[in-house]
Amino acid sequence: MALRIRGPALPHGEHVDLYADGDRWTTDPVRGADLVAEGWLLPGLVDAHTHPGALAPGDPLDGELLREHLRAHVDAGVTAIRAPGLAGEPPSWFGVAEDVPRAWHAGPWLAQPGQFFDGWGRRVDHADFPAVAAAQAARTGWAKVVADWGIDDDAVPVDVLTAVVEAVHAVGGRVAVHTQHAAGGAAAVAARVDSVEHGMWLDPGLLARMAEQGTALTPTLSPFWSYLPDARRRPDGPRKEWFVRGAEAHGPLVAAAAEAGVRVLAGTDSVPHGRVSDEVRALAKAGMRAHDALGAASWDARAYLGLPGLEPGAPADAVVYAEDPRGDLNRLSEPLAVILRGRCVRGGR
Repeated sequence: MALRIRGPALPHGEHVDLYADGDRWTTDPVRGADLVAEGWLLPGLVDAHTHPGALAPGDPLDGELLREHLRAHVDAGVTAIRAPGLAGEPPSWFGVAEDVPRAWHAGPWLAQPGQFFDGWGRRVDHADFPAVAAAQAARTGWAKVVADWGIDDDAVPVDVLTAVVEAVHAVGGRVAVHTQHAAGGAAAVAARVDSVEHGMWLDPGLLARMAEQGTALTPTLSPFWSYLPDARRRPDGPRKEWFVRGAEAHGPLVAAAAEAGVRVLAGTDSVPHGRVSDEVRALAKAGMRAHDALGAASWDARAYLGLPGLEPGAPADAVVYAEDPRGDLNRLSEPLAVILRGRCVRGGR
């Protein structure tokens, strides 16, 4: 059934009247289209860092759980995700079935021997890193490298990471890098990776270079903050100090990144899924303007993934709100309607 939405469209607030008879928006009236919602329009939300399909590190990918997690995303207004690391090869319906978000993924994580979670990802020798990463990116568009791990572990050397980036870019792919230590963050920026994931302990002095070379930051701020109260209660020690100090500094880092012109992306990391609105509110609490925090989970993130906004010919995704969500980011949890691939999958008249 053809549908119709209308109202002020973000990011610019111009009034639009859009129709979908299939998975593309048009401004040409479609006979019999059902006006499913009228209000403030977003071109769909994006969770740019999520690992659906498993509950605990090391668990295999579970197809039923994967669909459950993806539906939780859709129910929250998320119409596109990026999974920089999956617990296994996703099923053929991943990212294309009518009831799940559009999806980009990097396959299994790539880590150095002795690092990362047992049972997840692949542990790769330095000499093999570029070829393995390029093979993954040639197939899925992204490769995910774990640049650092434990507090006493060595980070991936910058020359190895640079070779990975060059090899992946040569096949038309992009590189996302997990880093939570200063050395790994510095290597990632020097190697000109496409996105820094987490970025805890990243040197603020590198932000201008990130902005200049187009390296995005997905800070996963809300999960870090949610872990902080428990971390503060733990016995003193190097690991506690690393996490608590890093998480406390992460909000100011995010604000500084936005101020420096770094593209900040909203990502929630792991369970529970469908809470990208929490990350948007965390970004705003850290100091980003509400408009920019929302863009990190919508139009800006979509542009980063190559998806256009609310315009003729664009994929027919949207989230509709009764009022401008920038005025109160809590409204993100109360959409009037969610449109995915030209179908109203939540709410509507």
